[in-house]
Amino acid sequence: MNLITMALAAVSLFGGNNSDLKSTNILDFKVKDINKKEVNLSEYKGKVLMIVNVASKCGFTKQYAALEKIYEKYKDQGFEILAFPCNDFGGQEPGSNEEIAEFCSLNFGVTLPLFDKVKVTGEDKEPLFELLTNNSVTGKSNIKWNFEKFIIDKEGNVVDRFRSITKPDSKKIISLIEKELRK
Repeated sequence: MNLITMALAAVSLFGGNNSDLKSTNILDFKVKDINKKEVNLSEYKGKVLMIVNVASKCGFTKQYAALEKIYEKYKDQGFEILAFPCNDFGGQEPGSNEEIAEFCSLNFGVTLPLFDKVKVTGEDKEPLFELLTNNSVTGKSNIKWNFEKFIIDKEGNVVDRFRSITKPDSKKIISLIEKELRK
């Protein structure tokens, strides 16, 4: 078998399109913050993360208070919360990035990092959320509503997922955060 035949066999066996190869680590992703500045998530290597899709006009919006509380408690220990506004569920995040930031600051004193409004469902789903909702740890399942929470270890791997109903300061989530911070 010559080199060309071997190369063609490899392409047919493994696929020739790099888009078929997707990262399984969030540190490989780039996103935009609330001010549209590009952020390489590799900047968070060595930190335990909670990634959450948020909305200002949702029944779960009051979870911002608990998110801010645990952020303040654990941020100096290497914990970060990355909040991604989304308008995918019931049009509950209709505002601009500026309006979202102002709402969060005025109503909940939010200081945790806010990111650009994204889609977390459908064909235009943010690639980061594709990984979060389709991986070997949490399985394949779409986000059902606002305020779903994903815990990421210090190496950028998805550790667990919690649906909207689970409060950010629940014993289950806090125990997991503390466990990951000790590693």
